[in-house]
Amino acid sequence: MKFRKISRATSMATAITRAAQAAAALSICSGAAATPSPAPRPPVAEKRPHEIRAPFGAVRNDEYYWLRDDSRKDPDVLGYLQAENAYADVVLAGSRPLRETLYREMVARVKPDQSSLPYLRNGYLYYSRFTPGADYPVAARRKGDMDAPEQILLDMPVMAKGHGYFSATELVASPDNRLLAYAEDTVGRLQYSLKIKDLESGKLLSDQVTNVQPNFLWSNDGRTIFYIDKNPVTLRSQRIMAHDLGSPVSADRLVYEEKDESYYIHLGRTSDGRHLCIRSEATLTAEVRCAPADNPARFKVIVPREKGVFYRLDHQDGRWIARTNKDAPNFRIATARDADIGTGWSAWSDIVAASDQVVIEDAKAFATFLAIEERVDANKRIRLLDNSGQSIVAKADESAFTMRLSVNESFDTPWARYTYHSLVTPQRTYELNAATGERRLLKAEGVPGHDPSNYALERIWATARDGTKIPVTLAYAKGFRRDGSAPIYQYAYGTYGASLDLGFEPFLPSLLDRGIVYAFAHIRGGGELGKAWADGGRTLKKMNTFTDFIDVTRHLVDAGYGAKGRVMAVGESAGGALMGAVANMAPQEYRAIVAQVPFVDGVTTMLDPTIPLVTNEYEEWGNPANKRDYDYILNWSPYDNVRAQDYPAMFVGTGLWDSQVQYYEPAKWVARLRATKTDHNPLVFRTGMEAGHGGRSGRFQRYVAQAEYIAFGLERLGVTR
Repeated sequence: MKFRKISRATSMATAITRAAQAAAALSICSGAAATPSPAPRPPVAEKRPHEIRAPFGAVRNDEYYWLRDDSRKDPDVLGYLQAENAYADVVLAGSRPLRETLYREMVARVKPDQSSLPYLRNGYLYYSRFTPGADYPVAARRKGDMDAPEQILLDMPVMAKGHGYFSATELVASPDNRLLAYAEDTVGRLQYSLKIKDLESGKLLSDQVTNVQPNFLWSNDGRTIFYIDKNPVTLRSQRIMAHDLGSPVSADRLVYEEKDESYYIHLGRTSDGRHLCIRSEATLTAEVRCAPADNPARFKVIVPREKGVFYRLDHQDGRWIARTNKDAPNFRIATARDADIGTGWSAWSDIVAASDQVVIEDAKAFATFLAIEERVDANKRIRLLDNSGQSIVAKADESAFTMRLSVNESFDTPWARYTYHSLVTPQRTYELNAATGERRLLKAEGVPGHDPSNYALERIWATARDGTKIPVTLAYAKGFRRDGSAPIYQYAYGTYGASLDLGFEPFLPSLLDRGIVYAFAHIRGGGELGKAWADGGRTLKKMNTFTDFIDVTRHLVDAGYGAKGRVMAVGESAGGALMGAVANMAPQEYRAIVAQVPFVDGVTTMLDPTIPLVTNEYEEWGNPANKRDYDYILNWSPYDNVRAQDYPAMFVGTGLWDSQVQYYEPAKWVARLRATKTDHNPLVFRTGMEAGHGGRSGRFQRYVAQAEYIAFGLERLGVTR
């Protein structure tokens, strides 16, 4: 029986692959007449009864549960995924010319020798640079100034050879500048290895730790490195360990273990360099413990955890600085002297009071001022507040934009670096002087052939069905006429209180130049308008996220920004849950839906604490182990609400090694859609067999993926060139 199943899956993949090869051959034969072949049949996944039981007794049948293979080795599962990929090749063959055109346009907007802006750390200027055509950068530094000889830290194009996936990140030099710690992943599962390189000899030390979070701290004497050990099953950041150089990993010391499975842990150093800190964070609650960097033997809790109270810390001139939501839903900035910590929030006084109109998203201490990221009317801006209470707000050049603090390693300076960009303006890096207000442009990312003045930005407010006003940022080519005929590309996220900030992407001009209106919907569940906005799309109010997106679509059509029947909806990860929900709830509103690495199996996944991310996200989605949350999640879960109805054309993408949203969620969802939907619109399922949550590694690979699904959607909208 098992042999027959394997043979069926293998032969299915082989047959579809041959059809794809034939289609490819026809497409390159200029002028050759060909008899149209019958439409290929999509793969059909076998149904195998499997009961999912909730603790309180509810039972559901999950007939595609067998597609879950945690080892990623089951030949039945791999055969099905390969068959889907081969079928996708056939279905997408017709859009290949547009796909290739889009890819060429995107890549042409990426500078071949792209490089980062150098920043100063401990006497060295650090930067990365690409050589033309390279997928991976070279990480380098120069001592003192950029005229000094270059020292290559990591030659990533060489390191990546032979790997289908490669990532090297979290490069941290030791205090004496002699050693480099970094994290390496060659699978895409985000299970990194800690490696240490001797920068004088160029050789790797024998000190190597596997299954770590890419987040390290050196002790001030450079003899010890602190790292985060991940749970091998759930991948939860679980324990802080200390490794002494030259000693066996088996001798590493446990510094801290987070027992509560709803928390993750992180490592950080205060901006003044005086303290090493461990952050324990759930979705809505946090606790920080710190130790002197010169003697990190004992980490002391700064403020004990209190459910619903979130805070992060920095340190400046004998006092602690906290960004906290304690008695401040949109956060405030408070301070306490060193001698007063550990006594609770009563010892803390405001530096920046809470506001209903301003959301404080980050704060960084410098010697004489604070740099603050704050959000006003859904736009993120930078404000510098000096120690006397005087403030300077960075200038904005457009109506819809994003500013974000950049790398600021120098503590004793009046200058703060930040980035500025929008949907039509590529990133610019500025520095702002806290004493004089002077703004200096340090670098403007050059985009060949792109002129921001050819495009327009507009912020509008759509009305939701409950009367709530939803901000929507639009971009379109100048000369656009609001006559109700344009195609629309609508994107949103709407989860975790996260604000997906507006930034330029190489694919955007390709849309706008073709007359498409790009709509970025700031729906509830995101953080654009503060905590109330985030809470309005969380747990038992999650349905607002989905209905907001649908109501934005209807508003755009009614207001003449686009045509009914010419809307393409796109979402990723938690935004894929959004795509799955709107596909079930309002399929008639969309001509095409793209769901990348989508979270679509809400009940089954959230019932299983062994799956990565689950225990940390009960405060976001709810815990279906209790009936109230179970019933609510079941009401919107895309997989559980697939029904016999017409669906739009759909493109679903995943990565086999995705650790954030497991590949089998979209695999099961697609299988159930194929077996249930009543239309003949194309449903394409693409699995990256060497990809993780962010797709394949390498700077050009994401444009390959984007060009494929964008071409699929544009053809559905009637845009074929």
